Amino acid sequence: MKNFSNAAFSPDVIAIMTGALEAAVASLPEPVHSSHVTTLAESILRTAGAGERNAADLQRIALMELQLIPRA
Repeated sequence: MKNFSNAAFSPDVIAIMTGALEAAVASLPEPVHSSHVTTLAESILRTAGAGERNAADLQRIALMELQLIPRA
């Protein structure tokens, strides 16, 4: 996981990010790989760090980034 040690979020924003991550993971077909969850979480942290606060947008951006990652 990338270094997000300098990130600081309010409890409200953490709740929004958690909801976005849970919704993104729930939309993936089973089995969900841990690397996919990590990628989604990193995207949500990065996007929320840039100021996005809409859970649906955080979810959408994370899922789009997941699609862009080359598969092995």
